[in-house]
Amino acid sequence: MKALIGHIASSLVDHPEQIVVTEQETEDALTIELTVAQEDLGKVIGKQGRTARAMRSLLAAAGQGKKTRLDIME
Repeated sequence: MKALIGHIASSLVDHPEQIVVTEQETEDALTIELTVAQEDLGKVIGKQGRTARAMRSLLAAAGQGKKTRLDIME
């Protein structure tokens, strides 16, 4: 999951070297934190949050029954 979000984000931003993806997993939940450069934040979120919503949908589909959460950090 971490690699999937990192790959998607790196194709969207201008500064892929500043992407940091961390993953915290419990028995029933998975939380992924995505940190990008300040100037790339809008590209990752997208218009009206559509890009972020699409990434969250991919996580939910690949989550194998676990609750998934994507936090986009500055």
